[in-house]
Amino acid sequence: MAKRTLIFFIMFIFVVIAASGCGKERPDVSLSIWTSAEEKEIMTDMIEAFKEEYADETDFDNFVVTISEEDETTCRDTVLADPEGAADLYTFASDQLDNLQREHALLPITDNTEQIIADNGGENSAAILSSSRDGALYAYPMVASNGYFMYYNSAYFSEQDVTSLDQMLDIAAKNGKKVAMDFSSGWYTYSFFKGAGFDVQMNEDRTTNSCNWNGQTDRCTGVDVAEAMLAIAGHDGFLNCKDEDFIKGVQDGTIIAGVNGTWNANNVEAAYQEHYNATKLPTYTLAGDQVQMHSFSGYKLLGINAYTKNPDWAMRIASWLTNEENQLTRFRKRGEGPSNIKAASSEEVQAAPAIRALSEQSAYSHLQNVAETFWTPTFKFGTTIAGGNRDKTDLQKLLDTLTQGITSNTK
Repeated sequence: MAKRTLIFFIMFIFVVIAASGCGKERPDVSLSIWTSAEEKEIMTDMIEAFKEEYADETDFDNFVVTISEEDETTCRDTVLADPEGAADLYTFASDQLDNLQREHALLPITDNTEQIIADNGGENSAAILSSSRDGALYAYPMVASNGYFMYYNSAYFSEQDVTSLDQMLDIAAKNGKKVAMDFSSGWYTYSFFKGAGFDVQMNEDRTTNSCNWNGQTDRCTGVDVAEAMLAIAGHDGFLNCKDEDFIKGVQDGTIIAGVNGTWNANNVEAAYQEHYNATKLPTYTLAGDQVQMHSFSGYKLLGINAYTKNPDWAMRIASWLTNEENQLTRFRKRGEGPSNIKAASSEEVQAAPAIRALSEQSAYSHLQNVAETFWTPTFKFGTTIAGGNRDKTDLQKLLDTLTQGITSNTK
């Protein structure tokens, strides 16, 4: 009888162990992630690596993560159109955080926050300031290289040549080539106005901007800046083009230099090969003087939807996707600069020309902080200038219209 009882007891223990998955956690979880097309494959691999890392602790049979494409630049609008139907996690540009936080579409990060803050440079670092509001962390810094600088082909330009945009344009024209920049985006045309001493900032209401681009500084007027941009746009060595056409031109040899960002580092390096190089933005001619071009800087962030049904797992996944090793993976595969300070200070990151150029540009870069009303007016203005102001509209009138649009309360 005692022997039979012992057998039943042993069988019971085996049943309990089997039912408990040998002590493993057995979550029934479904999570969705929205990210860019370029990030989709990388994140898919990172999720699989996450499952492998914790395979001894967790049974992932009923753990489903679905990754879909949604561009960082449009993510905010897509999320806010239907927050409850949006993904559990989503990547977005740091300038979108205010709108997402104000509309309660972001879950405050409560798991391992002190470590996340320390890993990204501390509470006063630009990475954490761009991810926080009112003392709370609302997103995970993922990429620190959301800025721009000058790529160039060293077969055509010396290190001295690339300090001057005038010199670069002349060299490009002489060789039947182009220096490229996107005048249709206020993100880039900001560089001329900020370099000249003008400013644009989002107001405390987080919905409108202040802007003085149609005015005057100690150095010049806004009209002087517009005239300088017109001269650049009309130069035989200049090409106004968007990202896709920039890469095509780099690959076919038409474009031998251009203002762009780290996300295209691998493409440019593959095209320029041993002549691949990058540096800070050059100076440009403004009212007879040489003026250093400035730039916007920003971050790509990973946020968690306030409506997620699995906040704990969402935070665990988000922390994994943005940790030191995965930021290095992102750098190796896409050339993106890490926000994690250990990853950013590694020898391989510091040796990259694009990262070095971004570091050089940092002395002349400013954290992007503009409301939505900035983008449409600057698109219209930049497109007009790139086209040579064909209607010969008075430049002061163009600038007044531009500034009125930027400072309005309507998109």
